Amino acid sequence: MPLAKGMIHPGPYNISIVGNKSPLALVFTSSRAFVEYVAQLYHISAIRQTEGVTMSGNKGYVHPEVLVDADWVQAHLNDPQVRLIEVDVDTTAYDQGHIPGAVGFNWQKELQDQVVRAPLSKEHLEELLGRAGVSNDTTVVFYGDNNNWFAAWALWILKYYGHKDVRLLDGGRVKWLADKRSLTTEVPNYLRTTYHAGTPKTDIRAFRDQILNSLGRKDQALVDVRSPGEYSGELLAPANLPQEGAQRGGHIPGAANIPWSQAVREDGTFKSADELKSLYESKGVTPDKEVVAYCRIGERSSHTWFVLQYLLGYPKVRNYDGSWTEWGSLIEAPIEK
Repeated sequence: MPLAKGMIHPGPYNISIVGNKSPLALVFTSSRAFVEYVAQLYHISAIRQTEGVTMSGNKGYVHPEVLVDADWVQAHLNDPQVRLIEVDVDTTAYDQGHIPGAVGFNWQKELQDQVVRAPLSKEHLEELLGRAGVSNDTTVVFYGDNNNWFAAWALWILKYYGHKDVRLLDGGRVKWLADKRSLTTEVPNYLRTTYHAGTPKTDIRAFRDQILNSLGRKDQALVDVRSPGEYSGELLAPANLPQEGAQRGGHIPGAANIPWSQAVREDGTFKSADELKSLYESKGVTPDKEVVAYCRIGERSSHTWFVLQYLLGYPKVRNYDGSWTEWGSLIEAPIEK
């Protein structure tokens, strides 16, 4: 008889069942059988811990499993099946203190190619994750500062290369600190693994020529997630950053301006599905369309991509990681202000 997920099969462990009433007694024929039996119990416990409800409240998301809260992370700090990874805008933040057991990735040096402008290669990702002790079946949880800007970008990259189970910590680093949870400066050292990245999933990535050739289509929605000042062309970058990176200001023709920050609450956690649905649909960004999100360099748009792809379950969402740094410097590319 086939066994349901989480049941122990007695065969491989050389055990017999004594008695016909509950509780049953298990008799092991060897110490090795007992050790193997306990090991599988531990494995099942880990599976059950990483499945099911990952948030303390149900906000109506289509894929709630991709988001975990601080309580869930706290309960899994010592779970070998889970790897916490911090990715910050401020690349010094990790060294100042991080969640115990978390690995730190530097978005500038480790998550992008160092020669051409592109995400890191498949081979470099395999090396990076292998060094962090991540296997293909590891549950990876990203978090970071600035409401998970680059944590969402890292998640998008892992999805681009086909990692199955990757999640975000709702509220990120700021929420963890606001809750006065523990930090450490100790850098963990995990056993190296052999990680195998998949073929890039180009259906979640947009390129400039695709956008150029589809401008004006009624079945496509462009979402500019930057600030109103950047959208209007008054700014080339967020107000607190150097005004550089593109030759011209403005936005891609037809793009709706829905700043990424409108998707989160004051504490950095995501708004409910109903609130998010109302926000995007009110600007014509509906699930029946092919949606492309962009910002300045692709990290803020990853945040919006995550909302549309997973929290709202839109079937066709791409992140244009070239974003305004590319579009605003293209010769004769159409621009609106």
